[in-house]
Amino acid sequence: MIKTLTKHGNSSALVIERPILELLGATPETSFEVVTDGRALVLIPILDESQTAKFRKTMESIGKRYRKSFEELAKR
Repeated sequence: MIKTLTKHGNSSALVIERPILELLGATPETSFEVVTDGRALVLIPILDESQTAKFRKTMESIGKRYRKSFEELAKR
């Protein structure tokens, strides 16, 4: 799916359709954690704080474990 940003005051907004929100178990009131590696954007619905903490810890572990590999891939 390709999306475009929508002007929202001095900012830009990304509209997420209802079927995608339902797939994520989210509602328009759900908070999302925004994670980026500088090239990609990941939106994580905050449904359970313990899951979010576990995800963040796992991502940090992966980053440390595969740091050299990621650096090599970034050079290409």
